[in-house]
Amino acid sequence: MGRLGLSWSVHGGDGRLRPDEVVRPGERLTWPRTVGIGAQHVVAMVGATFLVPLITGFPPATTLFFSAVGTMIFLVVTAGRVPSYLGSSFAFLAPIGAAKAEHGMAGALGGVVLTGIALAAVGLVVQAAGAGWLRALMPPVVTGAIVALIGLNLAPAAKDNFVKSPLTALATLVVILLVTVLARGILGRLSILVGVVAGYAVAAVRGEVDLAAVGQAGWVGLPEFTTPTFHLDTVGLFVPVVLVLVAENIGHVKSVAQMTGDDLDPMSGRALMGDGLATTLAGLGGGSGTTTYAENIGVMAATKVYSTAAYWVAALVALGLSFSPKFGAAISTVPPGVLGGAAVVLYGMIGLLGARIWVENRVDLGNPVNLMTCAVALIIGIADFTWRVGELQFAGIALGTGAALLTYHVMRAIARLTRAVPDPQAPVR
Repeated sequence: MGRLGLSWSVHGGDGRLRPDEVVRPGERLTWPRTVGIGAQHVVAMVGATFLVPLITGFPPATTLFFSAVGTMIFLVVTAGRVPSYLGSSFAFLAPIGAAKAEHGMAGALGGVVLTGIALAAVGLVVQAAGAGWLRALMPPVVTGAIVALIGLNLAPAAKDNFVKSPLTALATLVVILLVTVLARGILGRLSILVGVVAGYAVAAVRGEVDLAAVGQAGWVGLPEFTTPTFHLDTVGLFVPVVLVLVAENIGHVKSVAQMTGDDLDPMSGRALMGDGLATTLAGLGGGSGTTTYAENIGVMAATKVYSTAAYWVAALVALGLSFSPKFGAAISTVPPGVLGGAAVVLYGMIGLLGARIWVENRVDLGNPVNLMTCAVALIIGIADFTWRVGELQFAGIALGTGAALLTYHVMRAIARLTRAVPDPQAPVR
């Protein structure tokens, strides 16, 4: 059991947490305290995890089920060394929407499965050969551009929901903004969830909530499972998501390593494989693709408890909730206006995460190679350029990703030959 990360030493010998102490991944508090921390992790992830199925039309209970199972898979694959919860990835929103429009939910699930397989394969290579080749292929300027264009490509979807009920959407948006600056601690980190709850209340007062399905749903039952179908023209939609998930996972592992003081570089490949397997399984049964969740990093930063025992508790709690059709039906009643208000913040934040990657890695946008790479990729992604080759269709995110990789590496190669502009990877003097 120890090799699977399923055994923990009791912190301090008595399982109590004293001021300024840190609970490491291989330790645990007393079980009542561990259950409390685990429940807090569920609260932190549930809002964002449910937004993806609500926006894409996937069954929320099914997504929660595979989120819980995927977290367990991740913890086992990483041998309990990388504390993390796997929630719904927003990188899947645009490709799922496009694939679903063409081939229905089953066709979109096929893309999720292919993404998971590709991510697991990347993890295998990273585990065998290290992550150096990955950093060379996707330097921060490219990674930031890809993340940014995925978020900004979704702007029209946010508007579509917003205009269906502008007042409800505005109320949701305003509450999110106010809670972010007024609330302290974990509540401030849950501003989107609080905003959705407040927006839901406004929508209910305005008669926009239909609870008929909740009354008809049972208290206990299996989630709704769906099998995937595979279509060649969806491949181009989902390829960029692999690159984003790689960047998210590597960043997550580095963040946890910095917090715990552990050297987790050897676990990067395992983390990618764990997330890949979880995403593959979700696609096979009707769930959204997964990723490591920053929301739960916030909980760890606030509590100083990095115990993977708490994540097992969180996964078990989420699994239990997924077997309540009434709970899933209640989540599905969230009206479009609420989703639109939350999406304005959410999609914008995804876009700006790309800019954050540039800032944190000191990307020199004064260098023409970096500047042109970002400029071309962002416009292609935001405007949603589309290119069809036979049965293959490459939409804005796929084309923008390809443009970022191609523009950067070709321009850099030429620049190194001509020396007309500085090498973007040369040290800045």
